[in-house]
Amino acid sequence: MECVVYQERTGECERIDCRQADAGYQVTLDRLAGLKPDEFAWIRMDEPRQEEVQRLGEHLELHPLAVEDAVQAHQRPKQEHYGDVLAVAVKTLWFVERTADVETGEVMIFLGPSFALTVRHGADDPTVEAARRLAEQPDMARLGPVAVLHAVTDAIVDAYAEAAAQVRRDLTELERCVFSPSRDDLTERIYSLKREVVEFRDAVGPLVPVMQPFTAARNGWPRQVLPYFRDVTDHLTRTDTEVRALDDLLASVLDAHLAKVGTWQNDDMRRISAWAAIFAVPTMVAGIYGMNFSHMPALDWRYGYPCALAVMALGAGVLYRAFRRKGWL
Repeated sequence: MECVVYQERTGECERIDCRQADAGYQVTLDRLAGLKPDEFAWIRMDEPRQEEVQRLGEHLELHPLAVEDAVQAHQRPKQEHYGDVLAVAVKTLWFVERTADVETGEVMIFLGPSFALTVRHGADDPTVEAARRLAEQPDMARLGPVAVLHAVTDAIVDAYAEAAAQVRRDLTELERCVFSPSRDDLTERIYSLKREVVEFRDAVGPLVPVMQPFTAARNGWPRQVLPYFRDVTDHLTRTDTEVRALDDLLASVLDAHLAKVGTWQNDDMRRISAWAAIFAVPTMVAGIYGMNFSHMPALDWRYGYPCALAVMALGAGVLYRAFRRKGWL
């Protein structure tokens, strides 16, 4: 756990040492109890245990359902009001280049009159980047706890845009492979990428209606923060449109690949049919000539067998040339 106390008048911050579990908690709780009217605290928790969240939640007077959401970490993007506390659930998302997978996590953000609490689950930690941005922009810290909500959501949405660009690069590479002359079976790769895009959509799409209300004036929020939330919402909407386009394009790529596979199968069937027809001619001649009827023409002729072989070769050659001209062979 980490706790930072911000001075709204100056934008300066004070970090509290929370490295020792029990001592750190007590120091944090004591400092929270002594906050001045023009100060607010940002408490950051990374994959905490249930008793840790409950202990802090009792001090901050969090609703039991809010504590439960923070611990379980399987929430759909949403916002809830518990008295004076605003709870916002946001999915984190990042692209793993080694496996070409889209991984997701979650951040719960709680805003109170004098505190901001973020609870992170997953490998990616957007609160680090958000803290860096707040440290570089003291003017934002002067806006109060809502500045933390903006900083965290802004960092998460920027990560969405980066992941979408990487997914598009993978999709472009898939398109080249699909429309290349090679006969590689890309069905599994396409389905795998489509599954990642669906997971992407589940994180981005539901967040759009969650963020839109933050672009309007709200009781207790400084009006100066509204343009910042409009900027975040605009970036989020563009990313959502991009992800939907990627999903549609992947469906088209899959259809094109399946059509190409069908063409390969038709070509193979035509080749098999052509060779079957070619071998049918000598089979027919040999079958009839080899029955040894008593009155078979040229059965006793000296050149009968060479003539039969010549008929077989000529018939097969004519069919082979005809199939070649039609493109079957």
